[in-house]
Amino acid sequence: MLKTIIKLSFLLFFTVSKASSILLPMDAETQQNHLKAYGITYWVLTKDYKVSWLLNYRGGSFLMPDTEEIRKECKIRGVSFEIISDAATATILEEISSPSQNMETVVLEKAPKIAVYTPTGKQPWDDAVTMVLTFAEIPYDEVYDTEVLNDKLLLYDWLHLHHEDFTGQYGKFFGAYRNAPWYIEQKREAEELANSLGYAKVSDEKLAVAQKIRDFVIGGGFMFAMCSATDSFDIALSADGVDVCEPMFDGDASDANYQTKIDYRNAFAFKDYTLEKSPTVYEFSDIDTTTDRQNKLVPFELDYFTLADFSAKWDPIPTMLCQNHTQLVKGFMGQTTAFRGDKIKSNILRLGECKINGEARYIHGTIGKGMFTYYGGHDPEDYQHKVGDPPTVLDLHPNSPGYRLILNNVLFPAARKKKQKT
Repeated sequence: MLKTIIKLSFLLFFTVSKASSILLPMDAETQQNHLKAYGITYWVLTKDYKVSWLLNYRGGSFLMPDTEEIRKECKIRGVSFEIISDAATATILEEISSPSQNMETVVLEKAPKIAVYTPTGKQPWDDAVTMVLTFAEIPYDEVYDTEVLNDKLLLYDWLHLHHEDFTGQYGKFFGAYRNAPWYIEQKREAEELANSLGYAKVSDEKLAVAQKIRDFVIGGGFMFAMCSATDSFDIALSADGVDVCEPMFDGDASDANYQTKIDYRNAFAFKDYTLEKSPTVYEFSDIDTTTDRQNKLVPFELDYFTLADFSAKWDPIPTMLCQNHTQLVKGFMGQTTAFRGDKIKSNILRLGECKINGEARYIHGTIGKGMFTYYGGHDPEDYQHKVGDPPTVLDLHPNSPGYRLILNNVLFPAARKKKQKT
């Protein structure tokens, strides 16, 4: 009996001593909290450890050093992890490096500094990104127009645009909410802010903000936007010098024939769109496909989009952005739900598309030295979020594929820059 105990103790010691890595599995069967696993990975990077993102291996798993503090943090946050030996680690990395496998190892080196463009007083649950960052325990700073115009974006690597209207039309809420106290107050606050910053109109001030954000991306920043921040941002840039606002928004008439003056070259992702002129229609242009869904062209029970399958070894960035434990993600609506295929520029990658009508839900592009991602819809776990609806409780959705796509974007700026293959 004593010899058996000694032998078992020796084997246990040997196993522990050889356990050199922690694997955060990200497949559907093993990981109990996918969203908080991203938070663990970010936290590990802040401790000056390097992390390997194993693209297409078990749902895009993370490999990190085996330390007691990391084990403890995983247990506290409820994140599933596996202790693997040197030999097991080598076997996994060898499998991933094989030319026959559509996998790749990407080294994450430094936690990106994150900013969220959001008005003062907004709660985390008003926006899916701030909600999931809070849930995953990933720190971020809030910035708004004053900070952007004062070049504070230079302090950050990654920027998310809250559901903003950069056209100066106050979210096109005029038709339904013009008499609502919250709408009247938000309009007043926006006008006061614009005037304090030296602008006569909110539309002029928002254009200046959009141009500063554009310069942030061109200079090497990473930008992520959802819902109305996507198309309204592009429209604002393309309408530089053109008044597209009706009198109830800015006090004077819009420019005559303003549609003919739109310069699509200034837009990041979209082309050939027609602006919605009516102030009472809850829509900016025909980029969005929400009306199609209201006409039942994409019924609720069939509303899914498919993630594209890229080459992990040759196209690691779009592969990172599409990491998930499923390739089929349920759809969700917003003011801007998805993007019409014929309104997307040819150089833009379509990361996720609905097969029913060919709309793009998730797109990515490069501008100058930086990159951007647009994600349609408001909340991946609230199919048709309306004003006043209660917030989503992410404790009930810890494995949400739709929210994983947001967190992929948060982490990918941490990747070690690789020379382009030729």
